[in-house]
Amino acid sequence: MAGWLDPEGNERTKVFSTKVAAERHAAAMETDRARGEYIDPNAGKVRFEVVAERWLKSRVVDPASVIRYESSLRLHVAPVFGKRQLRSIKPSEIAGWLADLDARFGSSTARTAFIVLHGTLEVAVDDESIKRNPAKARIVTVPAEKSGRVVAWSDETVFRVVECHPPLYRPIASVGAASGLRQGELFGLAEEDVDFDEMVINVRRQVKKLGSDFVFALPKNDTERTVPMSEGTALTLKQHIEATTPRPYTQPWEKLDGKPLTVQLLFRWTDDKHIRARTYDELVWKAALAQAGVIPMPGKDVRGRRQYKTSRDTGMHALRHYYASITLADGVNIKELAEYLGHGDPGFTLRLYTHMLPSSHERARKAVDARLARLFSTFSHGTVTEQAAGDSPTTYWEPDGGPHPEGPAIDL
Repeated sequence: MAGWLDPEGNERTKVFSTKVAAERHAAAMETDRARGEYIDPNAGKVRFEVVAERWLKSRVVDPASVIRYESSLRLHVAPVFGKRQLRSIKPSEIAGWLADLDARFGSSTARTAFIVLHGTLEVAVDDESIKRNPAKARIVTVPAEKSGRVVAWSDETVFRVVECHPPLYRPIASVGAASGLRQGELFGLAEEDVDFDEMVINVRRQVKKLGSDFVFALPKNDTERTVPMSEGTALTLKQHIEATTPRPYTQPWEKLDGKPLTVQLLFRWTDDKHIRARTYDELVWKAALAQAGVIPMPGKDVRGRRQYKTSRDTGMHALRHYYASITLADGVNIKELAEYLGHGDPGFTLRLYTHMLPSSHERARKAVDARLARLFSTFSHGTVTEQAAGDSPTTYWEPDGGPHPEGPAIDL
Protein backbone atom coordinates (compact mmCIF):
# COMPACT_ATOMS: atom_id res chain seq x y z
CA MET A 1 0.00 0.00 0.00
CA ALA A 2 1.30 3.42 -0.99
CA GLY A 3 0.77 6.12 1.60
CA TRP A 4 1.32 9.89 1.35
CA LEU A 5 -0.03 13.25 2.55
CA ASP A 6 -2.02 15.54 0.21
CA PRO A 7 -1.55 19.38 0.26
CA GLU A 8 -4.18 19.66 3.03
CA GLY A 9 -2.23 17.23 5.24
CA ASN A 10 -4.69 14.37 4.83
CA GLU A 11 -3.29 10.86 4.58
CA ARG A 12 -4.01 9.19 1.25
CA THR A 13 -3.45 5.58 0.21
CA LYS A 14 -3.57 3.39 -2.87
CA VAL A 15 -3.03 -0.35 -3.19
CA PHE A 16 -0.62 -1.86 -5.73
CA SER A 17 0.33 -5.44 -6.54
CA THR A 18 4.01 -4.90 -5.69
CA LYS A 19 5.94 -2.97 -3.07
CA VAL A 20 8.16 -1.32 -5.71
CA ALA A 21 5.16 0.13 -7.57
CA ALA A 22 3.66 1.39 -4.30
CA GLU A 23 6.89 3.09 -3.22
CA ARG A 24 7.30 4.70 -6.65
CA HIS A 25 3.74 6.07 -6.59
CA ALA A 26 4.06 7.41 -3.06
CA ALA A 27 7.33 9.15 -3.92
CA ALA A 28 5.74 10.71 -7.03
CA MET A 29 2.80 12.03 -4.99
CA GLU A 30 5.14 13.56 -2.41
CA THR A 31 7.24 15.15 -5.17
CA ASP A 32 4.17 16.64 -6.88
CA ARG A 33 3.00 18.05 -3.55
CA ALA A 34 6.40 19.68 -2.96
CA ARG A 35 6.39 21.22 -6.45
CA GLY A 36 2.81 22.47 -6.16
CA GLU A 37 1.75 20.10 -8.96
CA TYR A 38 -0.31 17.70 -6.87
CA ILE A 39 -3.46 16.37 -8.52
CA ASP A 40 -5.97 14.36 -6.53
CA PRO A 41 -5.98 10.88 -8.11
CA ASN A 42 -9.75 10.71 -7.66
CA ALA A 43 -10.31 14.01 -9.47
CA GLY A 44 -9.63 12.40 -12.83
CA LYS A 45 -12.58 10.08 -12.25
CA VAL A 46 -14.99 12.94 -12.95
CA ARG A 47 -16.99 12.33 -16.12
CA PHE A 48 -16.29 14.53 -19.14
CA GLU A 49 -19.94 15.63 -19.49
CA VAL A 50 -19.90 17.19 -16.01
CA VAL A 51 -16.96 19.45 -16.84
CA ALA A 52 -18.35 20.17 -20.32
CA GLU A 53 -21.44 21.75 -18.75
CA ARG A 54 -19.20 23.98 -16.63
CA TRP A 55 -17.24 24.98 -19.72
CA LEU A 56 -20.39 25.93 -21.64
CA LYS A 57 -21.63 28.10 -18.78
CA SER A 58 -18.27 29.89 -18.61
CA ARG A 59 -18.31 30.99 -22.27
CA VAL A 60 -18.61 34.74 -22.88
CA VAL A 61 -19.65 34.62 -26.53
CA ASP A 62 -22.60 35.65 -28.65
CA PRO A 63 -25.79 33.55 -28.36
CA ALA A 64 -25.31 32.02 -31.82
CA SER A 65 -21.93 30.60 -30.76
CA VAL A 66 -23.46 29.15 -27.60
CA ILE A 67 -26.09 27.38 -29.69
CA ARG A 68 -23.39 26.06 -32.05
CA TYR A 69 -21.28 24.74 -29.15
CA GLU A 70 -24.27 23.12 -27.45
CA SER A 71 -25.22 21.40 -30.71
CA SER A 72 -21.66 20.18 -31.30
CA LEU A 73 -21.43 18.83 -27.75
CA ARG A 74 -24.73 17.00 -28.08
CA LEU A 75 -24.16 15.56 -31.56
CA HIS A 76 -20.42 14.94 -31.83
CA VAL A 77 -18.55 15.23 -28.53
CA ALA A 78 -20.76 13.76 -25.79
CA PRO A 79 -21.62 10.53 -27.66
CA VAL A 80 -17.90 9.64 -27.68
CA PHE A 81 -16.48 11.24 -24.52
CA GLY A 82 -19.46 12.25 -22.36
CA LYS A 83 -19.53 9.27 -19.99
CA ARG A 84 -15.77 8.83 -19.94
CA GLN A 85 -13.63 9.64 -16.91
CA LEU A 86 -11.34 12.56 -17.69
CA ARG A 87 -8.18 10.61 -16.90
CA SER A 88 -9.12 7.87 -19.37
CA ILE A 89 -9.12 10.10 -22.50
CA LYS A 90 -6.02 9.51 -24.62
CA PRO A 91 -4.44 11.72 -27.33
CA SER A 92 -4.61 8.88 -29.86
CA GLU A 93 -8.38 8.60 -29.34
CA ILE A 94 -8.82 12.33 -29.91
CA ALA A 95 -6.72 12.21 -33.09
CA GLY A 96 -8.78 9.34 -34.51
CA TRP A 97 -12.06 10.99 -33.54
CA LEU A 98 -11.09 14.24 -35.30
CA ALA A 99 -10.05 12.40 -38.46
CA ASP A 100 -13.40 10.59 -38.52
CA LEU A 101 -15.37 13.82 -38.06
CA ASP A 102 -13.39 15.51 -40.82
CA ALA A 103 -14.06 12.62 -43.23
CA ARG A 104 -17.77 12.32 -42.42
CA PHE A 105 -18.87 15.91 -41.81
CA GLY A 106 -16.09 18.20 -43.02
CA SER A 107 -13.42 20.36 -41.44
CA SER A 108 -15.80 23.02 -40.11
CA THR A 109 -17.74 20.51 -38.00
CA ALA A 110 -14.53 18.88 -36.79
CA ARG A 111 -13.00 22.22 -35.80
CA THR A 112 -16.07 23.28 -33.80
CA ALA A 113 -16.17 19.93 -32.00
CA PHE A 114 -12.47 20.30 -31.17
CA ILE A 115 -13.11 23.72 -29.63
CA VAL A 116 -15.65 22.11 -27.29
CA LEU A 117 -13.40 19.16 -26.41
CA HIS A 118 -10.23 21.22 -25.98
CA GLY A 119 -12.01 23.88 -23.91
CA THR A 120 -13.56 21.32 -21.58
CA LEU A 121 -10.22 19.60 -20.99
CA GLU A 122 -8.58 22.97 -20.33
CA VAL A 123 -11.14 23.61 -17.59
CA ALA A 124 -10.30 20.19 -16.16
CA VAL A 125 -6.59 21.11 -16.08
CA ASP A 126 -7.27 24.48 -14.45
CA ASP A 127 -9.54 22.82 -11.88
CA GLU A 128 -6.75 20.32 -11.19
CA SER A 129 -8.83 17.33 -12.24
CA ILE A 130 -6.12 16.24 -14.68
CA LYS A 131 -2.48 17.25 -15.00
CA ARG A 132 -2.26 17.67 -18.78
CA ASN A 133 -4.67 18.37 -21.62
CA PRO A 134 -4.51 15.35 -23.98
CA ALA A 135 -5.94 17.51 -26.78
CA LYS A 136 -2.63 19.43 -26.82
CA ALA A 137 -0.53 16.38 -27.68
CA ARG A 138 1.52 16.52 -30.87
CA ILE A 139 -0.37 13.59 -32.35
CA VAL A 140 -3.61 15.62 -32.32
CA THR A 141 -3.96 17.54 -35.59
CA VAL A 142 -6.88 19.90 -36.05
CA PRO A 143 -8.23 19.67 -39.63
CA ALA A 144 -7.38 22.72 -41.69
CA GLU A 145 -10.17 24.76 -43.22
CA LYS A 146 -10.82 23.50 -46.72
CA SER A 147 -11.28 26.37 -49.15
CA GLY A 148 -11.03 25.66 -52.83
CA ARG A 149 -10.17 28.22 -55.45
CA VAL A 150 -12.95 30.79 -55.72
CA VAL A 151 -14.34 31.18 -59.23
CA ALA A 152 -16.29 34.40 -59.80
CA TRP A 153 -19.38 34.44 -61.98
CA SER A 154 -19.30 36.31 -65.27
CA ASP A 155 -21.24 39.54 -65.79
CA GLU A 156 -23.78 37.69 -67.92
CA THR A 157 -24.40 35.08 -65.24
CA VAL A 158 -25.04 37.77 -62.62
CA PHE A 159 -27.36 39.62 -65.02
CA ARG A 160 -29.39 36.46 -65.66
CA VAL A 161 -29.67 35.55 -61.99
CA VAL A 162 -30.81 39.05 -61.01
CA GLU A 163 -33.30 39.26 -63.88
CA CYS A 164 -34.81 35.89 -62.91
CA HIS A 165 -35.71 37.23 -59.44
CA PRO A 166 -39.29 38.42 -58.87
CA PRO A 167 -39.35 42.23 -59.28
CA LEU A 168 -39.94 42.80 -55.55
CA TYR A 169 -36.74 40.94 -54.60
CA ARG A 170 -34.56 41.90 -57.56
CA PRO A 171 -32.98 44.83 -55.66
CA ILE A 172 -31.65 42.37 -53.04
CA ALA A 173 -29.54 40.50 -55.60
CA SER A 174 -28.58 43.74 -57.37
CA VAL A 175 -27.31 45.40 -54.20
CA GLY A 176 -25.56 42.17 -53.18
CA ALA A 177 -23.59 42.09 -56.43
CA ALA A 178 -22.87 45.83 -56.26
CA SER A 179 -21.79 46.07 -52.62
CA GLY A 180 -20.61 42.62 -51.45
CA LEU A 181 -22.93 42.56 -48.43
CA ARG A 182 -23.59 39.21 -46.78
CA GLN A 183 -27.08 37.73 -47.00
CA GLY A 184 -28.03 38.53 -43.39
CA GLU A 185 -26.69 42.08 -43.81
CA LEU A 186 -28.88 42.61 -46.87
CA PHE A 187 -31.94 41.37 -44.99
CA GLY A 188 -31.10 43.72 -42.09
CA LEU A 189 -30.46 46.79 -44.27
CA ALA A 190 -32.57 49.83 -43.35
CA GLU A 191 -33.39 53.08 -45.10
CA GLU A 192 -31.35 55.07 -42.56
CA ASP A 193 -28.24 53.01 -43.43
CA VAL A 194 -28.15 54.39 -46.98
CA ASP A 195 -26.46 57.81 -47.25
CA PHE A 196 -27.28 59.28 -50.65
CA ASP A 197 -25.30 62.45 -49.90
CA GLU A 198 -22.03 60.66 -49.09
CA MET A 199 -22.86 57.83 -51.52
CA VAL A 200 -22.13 55.08 -49.01
CA ILE A 201 -23.95 52.16 -47.39
CA ASN A 202 -23.40 51.86 -43.64
CA VAL A 203 -23.47 48.17 -42.71
CA ARG A 204 -24.68 48.28 -39.11
CA ARG A 205 -26.61 45.05 -38.51
CA GLN A 206 -27.70 41.68 -39.78
CA VAL A 207 -30.75 39.48 -39.30
CA LYS A 208 -29.41 36.60 -37.21
CA LYS A 209 -31.05 33.25 -36.40
CA LEU A 210 -30.90 32.05 -32.79
CA GLY A 211 -32.45 28.59 -32.64
CA SER A 212 -35.92 28.99 -34.12
CA ASP A 213 -36.07 32.76 -33.52
CA PHE A 214 -34.37 35.83 -34.96
CA VAL A 215 -32.69 39.01 -33.72
CA PHE A 216 -30.92 42.04 -35.09
CA ALA A 217 -27.18 41.77 -34.39
CA LEU A 218 -23.89 43.35 -35.36
CA PRO A 219 -22.38 42.13 -38.66
CA LYS A 220 -19.93 39.22 -38.59
CA ASN A 221 -16.79 39.97 -36.51
CA ASP A 222 -18.96 42.39 -34.47
CA THR A 223 -17.81 45.32 -36.59
CA GLU A 224 -19.79 47.94 -38.47
CA ARG A 225 -18.35 49.15 -41.76
CA THR A 226 -18.94 51.55 -44.64
CA VAL A 227 -19.15 50.45 -48.28
CA PRO A 228 -18.97 52.88 -51.23
CA MET A 229 -22.21 53.07 -53.22
CA SER A 230 -22.19 53.43 -56.99
CA GLU A 231 -24.60 55.65 -58.91
CA GLY A 232 -26.43 52.61 -60.26
CA THR A 233 -26.80 51.13 -56.77
CA ALA A 234 -28.14 54.41 -55.45
CA LEU A 235 -30.70 54.59 -58.28
CA THR A 236 -31.81 51.00 -57.59
CA LEU A 237 -32.33 51.71 -53.89
CA LYS A 238 -34.13 55.01 -54.51
CA GLN A 239 -36.59 53.32 -56.85
CA HIS A 240 -37.14 50.49 -54.35
CA ILE A 241 -37.75 52.96 -51.51
CA GLU A 242 -40.25 54.90 -53.60
CA ALA A 243 -42.07 51.72 -54.61
CA THR A 244 -42.27 50.06 -51.17
CA THR A 245 -42.13 52.95 -48.64
CA PRO A 246 -40.12 51.25 -45.85
CA ARG A 247 -41.90 51.11 -42.48
CA PRO A 248 -40.65 50.62 -38.91
CA TYR A 249 -39.73 47.07 -37.96
CA THR A 250 -38.68 45.91 -34.49
CA GLN A 251 -36.50 42.99 -33.40
CA PRO A 252 -34.54 42.23 -30.19
CA TRP A 253 -30.88 43.31 -30.29
CA GLU A 254 -28.29 40.51 -30.11
CA LYS A 255 -30.28 38.32 -27.64
CA LEU A 256 -33.84 37.01 -27.63
CA ASP A 257 -34.46 39.08 -24.50
CA GLY A 258 -32.33 41.96 -25.75
CA LYS A 259 -33.42 45.59 -26.00
CA PRO A 260 -35.85 46.09 -28.92
CA LEU A 261 -34.40 47.89 -31.94
CA THR A 262 -36.64 49.58 -34.51
CA VAL A 263 -35.45 50.44 -38.04
CA GLN A 264 -37.00 51.28 -41.40
CA LEU A 265 -36.34 47.83 -42.88
CA LEU A 266 -35.83 47.94 -46.66
CA PHE A 267 -36.65 44.34 -47.61
CA ARG A 268 -39.60 42.31 -46.28
CA TRP A 269 -41.27 39.00 -47.00
CA THR A 270 -44.84 38.59 -48.17
CA ASP A 271 -46.03 38.32 -44.53
CA ASP A 272 -44.59 41.81 -43.92
CA LYS A 273 -41.92 40.36 -41.60
CA HIS A 274 -38.17 40.22 -42.15
CA ILE A 275 -36.83 37.84 -44.80
CA ARG A 276 -35.67 34.46 -43.51
CA ALA A 277 -32.58 33.08 -45.23
CA ARG A 278 -33.89 29.54 -45.72
CA THR A 279 -37.22 30.73 -47.09
CA TYR A 280 -35.51 33.13 -49.49
CA ASP A 281 -33.03 30.46 -50.63
CA GLU A 282 -35.67 27.82 -51.32
CA LEU A 283 -38.37 29.98 -52.89
CA VAL A 284 -36.43 32.80 -54.59
CA TRP A 285 -32.69 32.26 -54.93
CA LYS A 286 -32.61 28.64 -56.12
CA ALA A 287 -35.56 29.23 -58.46
CA ALA A 288 -33.67 32.15 -60.03
CA LEU A 289 -30.52 30.03 -60.41
CA ALA A 290 -32.49 27.31 -62.19
CA GLN A 291 -34.22 29.75 -64.53
CA ALA A 292 -30.87 31.39 -65.30
CA GLY A 293 -29.34 28.01 -66.18
CA VAL A 294 -26.81 28.04 -63.32
CA ILE A 295 -28.24 24.86 -61.75
CA PRO A 296 -30.60 22.20 -63.19
CA MET A 297 -34.34 22.62 -62.95
CA PRO A 298 -35.70 21.03 -59.75
CA GLY A 299 -36.72 17.42 -59.34
CA LYS A 300 -38.86 15.79 -56.63
CA ASP A 301 -37.80 14.19 -53.37
CA VAL A 302 -39.36 11.00 -51.97
CA ARG A 303 -42.24 13.02 -50.56
CA GLY A 304 -42.93 14.77 -53.84
CA ARG A 305 -41.49 18.10 -52.77
CA ARG A 306 -39.47 20.30 -55.10
CA GLN A 307 -35.74 19.67 -54.72
CA TYR A 308 -32.83 21.62 -56.24
CA LYS A 309 -29.29 20.34 -56.74
CA THR A 310 -26.97 23.04 -55.41
CA SER A 311 -23.47 23.36 -53.98
CA ARG A 312 -21.44 25.74 -51.86
CA ASP A 313 -20.43 27.55 -55.04
CA THR A 314 -24.02 28.46 -55.93
CA GLY A 315 -25.02 30.08 -52.66
CA MET A 316 -25.72 33.78 -52.35
CA HIS A 317 -22.08 34.20 -51.30
CA ALA A 318 -21.31 34.03 -55.02
CA LEU A 319 -22.40 37.67 -55.29
CA ARG A 320 -19.68 38.66 -52.77
CA HIS A 321 -17.10 36.84 -54.86
CA TYR A 322 -18.36 38.65 -57.96
CA TYR A 323 -18.07 42.00 -56.19
CA ALA A 324 -14.50 41.16 -55.16
CA SER A 325 -13.57 40.19 -58.72
CA ILE A 326 -14.84 43.37 -60.39
CA THR A 327 -13.39 45.74 -57.78
CA LEU A 328 -9.97 44.06 -57.89
CA ALA A 329 -10.00 44.18 -61.69
CA ASP A 330 -10.49 47.94 -61.56
CA GLY A 331 -7.67 48.64 -59.12
CA VAL A 332 -9.17 48.39 -55.61
CA ASN A 333 -6.41 47.05 -53.36
CA ILE A 334 -6.70 44.11 -50.99
CA LYS A 335 -6.75 46.24 -47.81
CA GLU A 336 -9.64 48.35 -49.11
CA LEU A 337 -11.54 45.29 -50.32
CA ALA A 338 -11.12 43.62 -46.92
CA GLU A 339 -12.71 46.68 -45.29
CA TYR A 340 -15.62 46.72 -47.76
CA LEU A 341 -16.29 42.99 -47.29
CA GLY A 342 -15.99 43.14 -43.51
CA HIS A 343 -13.06 40.74 -43.22
CA GLY A 344 -11.22 41.08 -39.93
CA ASP A 345 -7.90 40.10 -41.51
CA PRO A 346 -6.75 41.46 -44.91
CA GLY A 347 -4.53 38.38 -45.11
CA PHE A 348 -7.66 36.23 -45.34
CA THR A 349 -8.91 38.39 -48.21
CA LEU A 350 -5.57 38.04 -49.98
CA ARG A 351 -5.54 34.26 -49.61
CA LEU A 352 -9.12 34.02 -50.87
CA TYR A 353 -8.83 36.33 -53.87
CA THR A 354 -5.12 36.53 -54.75
CA HIS A 355 -5.72 34.64 -58.01
CA MET A 356 -8.19 37.37 -59.06
CA LEU A 357 -5.61 40.15 -58.88
CA PRO A 358 -4.79 41.60 -62.31
CA SER A 359 -1.58 40.26 -63.79
CA SER A 360 1.42 42.45 -62.99
CA HIS A 361 3.34 41.33 -66.10
CA GLU A 362 2.50 44.37 -68.23
CA ARG A 363 3.16 46.78 -65.36
CA ALA A 364 6.55 45.12 -64.81
CA ARG A 365 7.43 45.42 -68.51
CA LYS A 366 6.57 49.12 -68.56
CA ALA A 367 8.51 49.79 -65.34
CA VAL A 368 11.65 48.12 -66.68
CA ASP A 369 11.48 49.93 -70.03
CA ALA A 370 10.92 53.29 -68.34
CA ARG A 371 13.90 53.02 -65.97
CA LEU A 372 16.34 51.33 -68.36
CA ALA A 373 15.47 53.31 -71.47
CA ARG A 374 18.99 54.79 -71.82
CA LEU A 375 20.61 51.39 -71.53
CA PHE A 376 18.34 49.83 -74.12
CA SER A 377 18.93 52.72 -76.53
CA THR A 378 22.58 51.64 -76.98
CA PHE A 379 21.38 48.27 -78.23
CA SER A 380 18.97 49.88 -80.65
CA HIS A 381 21.90 51.73 -82.30
CA GLY A 382 23.56 48.46 -83.32
CA THR A 383 26.49 48.47 -80.82
CA VAL A 384 26.09 44.80 -79.99
CA THR A 385 25.84 43.78 -83.64
CA GLU A 386 29.08 45.55 -84.53
CA GLN A 387 30.96 43.91 -81.66
CA ALA A 388 29.62 40.50 -82.57
CA ALA A 389 30.92 40.99 -86.12
CA GLY A 390 34.42 41.67 -84.80
CA ASP A 391 34.56 45.40 -85.70
CA SER A 392 35.08 46.41 -82.09
CA PRO A 393 36.34 43.42 -80.07
CA THR A 394 35.77 43.44 -76.36
CA THR A 395 38.76 42.97 -74.07
CA TYR A 396 38.09 41.03 -70.86
CA TRP A 397 40.35 41.27 -67.81
CA GLU A 398 41.67 38.53 -65.58
CA PRO A 399 41.13 38.91 -61.80
CA ASP A 400 44.83 39.86 -61.41
CA GLY A 401 44.39 42.82 -63.76
CA GLY A 402 45.80 41.35 -66.98
CA PRO A 403 43.94 41.35 -70.29
CA HIS A 404 42.49 38.16 -71.69
CA PRO A 405 41.13 38.52 -75.23
CA GLU A 406 39.17 35.26 -75.28
CA GLY A 407 36.93 35.93 -72.31
CA PRO A 408 36.79 36.45 -68.57
CA ALA A 409 38.48 33.99 -66.22
CA ILE A 410 35.72 34.12 -63.61
CA ASP A 411 34.57 31.16 -61.61
CA LEU A 412 30.76 31.26 -61.64
